[in-house]
Amino acid sequence: MMQASLTTLIFIYLGGFLSLVFGNWILWNASRLRSERKSLQHRLRCSLCSFEFEDPTPDTLPRCPRCGSLNERTPLGRL
Repeated sequence: MMQASLTTLIFIYLGGFLSLVFGNWILWNASRLRSERKSLQHRLRCSLCSFEFEDPTPDTLPRCPRCGSLNERTPLGRL
């Protein structure tokens, strides 16, 4: 039979618990970043009036719904 002290068992228990919490945090953060990137995929900013709008059409030069100017499809970066 293997003998272990109480401090060793507590250390093993806390280490396992903290690694489980850290692993769940990593998975949750990766999922959040993936959904954020997917939501920003079709978002554009007008170069004339700085209005942000979504345009899921495959047009290369979409029109701004506010001022009507043509805009290039440049990816909108995160803050």
